[in-house]
Amino acid sequence: MSGAYHSDLAGKSALVTGAASGIGLACAEALAEAGAKVHLADIDDAVEKAAADVNGIAHVVDLTDAQAVETLPAEVDILVNNAGFQHIAPIHEFPPETFARVQALMVTAPFLLIRRALPHMYERGWGRVVNMSSVHGLRASPFKSAYVTAKHALEGLSKVTALEGAEHGVTSNCVNPGYVRTPLVTGQLQAQAEEHGLERDAVIEQVLLRRSAIKRLIEPADVAACVLWLSGEHAAHVTGTSIPLDGGWTAA
Repeated sequence: MSGAYHSDLAGKSALVTGAASGIGLACAEALAEAGAKVHLADIDDAVEKAAADVNGIAHVVDLTDAQAVETLPAEVDILVNNAGFQHIAPIHEFPPETFARVQALMVTAPFLLIRRALPHMYERGWGRVVNMSSVHGLRASPFKSAYVTAKHALEGLSKVTALEGAEHGVTSNCVNPGYVRTPLVTGQLQAQAEEHGLERDAVIEQVLLRRSAIKRLIEPADVAACVLWLSGEHAAHVTGTSIPLDGGWTAA
């Protein structure tokens, strides 16, 4: 990582959700390396080890519980809304309770966290909100109605935050990865294999990366590097945007 980033976030605090593994953990590591004091939130108590590894602060919390969200710190300078999960099923078979839980975690929780963090950011005249969207915030795929709906909603929330925060020195952006080598992706391989009648190994290239020009999974550290860049002083004029890290998926 560029040495220019090592002191870039000194004196700043950050909150990363879904930080026990995958993209969230990579973001926490990158922000901590750049000098930020990082709060790591996750429903998985593995977040405690993750926090210890980056000299951060762990919060074991179910973000679908609005009262539990209130236990997280509000005085943060950088908020990374990353927590999420996937469920794959045709709409006519999609469990309504699962659809509602996806929206609670991936739309309502980011709204509540942004709402909590903005007063502190406004008071300081500086803040960064980075929302981990997806290529599915820009495009749709079959069998992912809840996830696609949530990511599209997150895109809208991010843009409104950008417009309201602009006069206060607060930026808000989405990062839109394609398929990243994370437990979320590897966990859906079996479901996709069964849905399409393919072997698991064939799912990555023929299903997941079918619309991507680059036929390999994205590494979590590459996504975290984009989040880190958006969190810096140099990105003050980058707001209300969506940055695809999709191997050319949305270019086609």
